Amino acid sequence: MDKRVCVVVGVGPGNGASIAQRFATAGYAVALLARSTTFTEALARTLGDARMYACDVTSEKDVVATFKRVRDDLGDPEVLVYNAGSGIWGDVESITPAQFESAWRVNALGALLAARQVIPAMKRRASGAIILIGATASRRGVARTAAFAPAKAAQRSLAESMARHLWPAGIHVSLVIVDGVVDLETTRKSMPDKPDSFYIKPDDVAETVHWLSQQPRSAWAFEVEARPFDESW
Repeated sequence: MDKRVCVVVGVGPGNGASIAQRFATAGYAVALLARSTTFTEALARTLGDARMYACDVTSEKDVVATFKRVRDDLGDPEVLVYNAGSGIWGDVESITPAQFESAWRVNALGALLAARQVIPAMKRRASGAIILIGATASRRGVARTAAFAPAKAAQRSLAESMARHLWPAGIHVSLVIVDGVVDLETTRKSMPDKPDSFYIKPDDVAETVHWLSQQPRSAWAFEVEARPFDESW
């Protein structure tokens, strides 16, 4: 296939779907990775050159096998967007050790495993983009993020380490800190009194992600914050 290839890891309703749609619109062949293909199977049919793959990002064996299929089907990825995230909520007394480990495996280990699958080809080309979707929790822990915040902090530190190592090789590693509530059917139902301006629009997050992938090398950004204009911060 002659098209550029974008892999989006963690595709569901919201940011994942919008990011996939944005890169498809830009002419990329898009690989849609998610633990289940229930959602991505239907989405892939709407995106032209898109294929869906079931992938457990916490399993190295599964990640290696899935990315081999992507390369065989579509070619070497030029863009990797890591959107997989585990939203486990609870304080230090209520979370379980298994939940703590699970959050780390999805947010940090999975990002490492996925990145390692695209780095060799990107280094050969001396170009490529790896974009991780982070969260404000990576910067501070509150009572109910005893599992989520440490996992996102590990992801952010990994992204910074990757950027310092890979930028000189021509690979643009960046992180989008999503600060706010994403506009989803579920969040609208749970917060029916909130105005439209309260929510982060997934299509707008996708625009930011695509912009990062196209930045000129003389002015690369590492960390970009995405929040509604009237969000209190």
